Amino acid sequence: MVDQLEGKREPRTSVELFAGGGGLAMAVHQAGFRPLLFNEFNNRACETLVASAKKTLGADGLLPVEDARPEPPEPGRPAPLYRGDVRDLDLSALENKVDVLAGGPPCQPFSAGGVAKGDEDKRNMFPAMFKAVREIRPKAVICENVRGLLRPSFAEYFRYIQNELRLPFEKRESEAKWQDHDAHLTGILEQLPEEDDDPDHYKVVMVPVNAADYGVPQVRNRVVIVAFRADLGVDIEAFTKYVSTPKFSEAALLRSMRDEDGPYWKRHQVPEHVRARVIARLPKAIKEDDCKPWRTLRDAITGFGTDTKLPALPPVDLNRLEEKHDFGTGAGIVGHIGWPGARIYKGHTPNVLDQPAKTVKAGVHGVPGGESVMLLDDRHFDPGSADGWTYRHRYMTVRETARVMTFPDEWHGSGPRGEQMRQLGNAVPVVLGEFFAKAVADALTAAGR
Repeated sequence: MVDQLEGKREPRTSVELFAGGGGLAMAVHQAGFRPLLFNEFNNRACETLVASAKKTLGADGLLPVEDARPEPPEPGRPAPLYRGDVRDLDLSALENKVDVLAGGPPCQPFSAGGVAKGDEDKRNMFPAMFKAVREIRPKAVICENVRGLLRPSFAEYFRYIQNELRLPFEKRESEAKWQDHDAHLTGILEQLPEEDDDPDHYKVVMVPVNAADYGVPQVRNRVVIVAFRADLGVDIEAFTKYVSTPKFSEAALLRSMRDEDGPYWKRHQVPEHVRARVIARLPKAIKEDDCKPWRTLRDAITGFGTDTKLPALPPVDLNRLEEKHDFGTGAGIVGHIGWPGARIYKGHTPNVLDQPAKTVKAGVHGVPGGESVMLLDDRHFDPGSADGWTYRHRYMTVRETARVMTFPDEWHGSGPRGEQMRQLGNAVPVVLGEFFAKAVADALTAAGR
């Protein structure tokens, strides 16, 4: 009987705010949600969403709209894209029609690389997220943000953010200080029964994550906040345990590499000196666990570890970098373009192929040097180096960076290289977002919702 009911269930629905280049939006769609609305302020990112929508977002195209009170589309119709400030949106037409409200409010106020003004920074968009919750009353909310929210200097304010999400209808007056509003919220929360089922309240789960622990070929430390409406009866304890348990590990990767005929080397045919170099640097003691191996940059480039097998990206000819040559054209792969000028300098170590990539960033002054540079298998004799050899290096292509973000090859970034890299650096890795979106869908199903 349950299977019959599940077979008749309409697709769950979603709204995506701060959509950017579409990482979390793609993730939510791949988890089975039908998009009802997208919102993004940046014009280039909007162009990216439109260009990739049919293949990556589950929408029959996107329909740019100027109406700040968009109506939800009928099944099979294009999802509206509001290209403007989220604070101007009136989402009341979507009330009680949305299963998941997703978004990553701009993180500059809390990023270690930003100016760290926190609540005083006008770019803090969490209040806009809470306004959307009040207007939509979604069953669940998914937010992703930087690990900077956990910095000691932001601890009290981050607690306040979570309290606001728990009680979104206790609106803060414009002239009120956040400390006073937090005290008000805390007083209410202390009086609530343990089995609170008020439909105006939400139960919040906060999970610090390293994306590599969830199958992303990148070390990316972030915070994921999930909230469920309190009247839905979701098993919060079981959900928290599931999403907080890593599925992949560094130890499993190291175990797969420690033998010359280990699983990692069986799937990657590399020069003997590369394999020997990696094995020589492995720790003698590697712990045992039941996790899958972390995915590496080499895995991403060769297409290993994805549900849909991706082709290996074509090699980049180092002699043609000055041409800014598109090495993926013949293979039908977009954005695989060589780029000159890569260099390694103190404080910016490059990516190495047989580890997860470093965090993909979107710096205010462009992508920092080391984060988008990779060491190659090729080497040349160098009597001045410690072992007599120096490995060559180059910039990662946009497509390689997209692979590291677990974006499908159908994703086509809009704008020049720097803009595309910015969109990728600001995005949520699709695999990470999909894991949480599926967990939310499963939790709602288990609760009969």
